[in-house]
Amino acid sequence: MICWKCRKEISIEKPVRGDECPFCHADLHVCKACEFYESGAHNDCRESSADMVSDKERANFCDYFRVNKKIATGGAIGEAGGKSKADAARDAFNALFS
Repeated sequence: MICWKCRKEISIEKPVRGDECPFCHADLHVCKACEFYESGAHNDCRESSADMVSDKERANFCDYFRVNKKIATGGAIGEAGGKSKADAARDAFNALFS
């Protein structure tokens, strides 16, 4: 799998709560690494049965978690180039006024 945060390839295929990236030490069983994560969707999740998770970058116990394979190709669903929509919009705004 590819770490959602540092984008480095790691040997863990199916992370569980408590697993972390050996390079950046980010939690791996997180919303932002899940194929159901979509910034802007209800609770930022396309799985309607999943419980609300407030911190999308911290480990959780979600039973619906599936590793997002699209991270390896340049960005998670709902993200542009690996950035959240809010980060991409902020960067575009700052580029206009810098």
